[in-house]
Amino acid sequence: MVVFGAMTGQLLAVHGAARLQLEAVLADLAGGFAGIPIGVAILPHLDMHLFKTMLGALLAIWCPVMLLSSRLPPVRVGGALLNGVIGVTGGIMSGFGGFSGVIPTLWCTLRRYDKDVQRSIIQNFNLAILTTTMAGYIASGIVTVKLLPTFGLILPAMLIPTLLGTRVYIGISETAFRQIVLSLLTLSGVAMLVSSVPHLFGRI
Repeated sequence: MVVFGAMTGQLLAVHGAARLQLEAVLADLAGGFAGIPIGVAILPHLDMHLFKTMLGALLAIWCPVMLLSSRLPPVRVGGALLNGVIGVTGGIMSGFGGFSGVIPTLWCTLRRYDKDVQRSIIQNFNLAILTTTMAGYIASGIVTVKLLPTFGLILPAMLIPTLLGTRVYIGISETAFRQIVLSLLTLSGVAMLVSSVPHLFGRI
């Protein structure tokens, strides 16, 4: 459901996508495609509540630090090789949960790419990786006919937020874009903690 919802959001927003920065996203995509089968293989064995707690804690702590440290210099090291490693991480996280864009988005923020470059990288990366992940789910039998009614509910639910986000993007500054991205990631982290930590404590 998460993968389908995220993929649907990317498909709905594709008409307003920033121009493809092929050179910038190529290494990420290569790594992402390599990571998907690993994530799909991990999925049946993954403790999702533990994973969400760890990822939620990372986002809830790291993103506010980045918001408060806006004068930190951009990361320049690593080049295509490190971008590929980040892509592998995104592919693995897509394979077992649809979280393809989280780590690449944080990496783009550390790189201090301007908003058009960042949107191009993340949107095209997510679209390609999530579509491939969904195809892998279908091929492996994870997605069944029973899920189709749920998918039908997800589609309209993604429509208004996606179109609203596309319109907001046009009129915001580079600083506001960075603040919005990091704030939304922080909220995502908090939501993950709220949904997963009670389950972990319930095991004690």
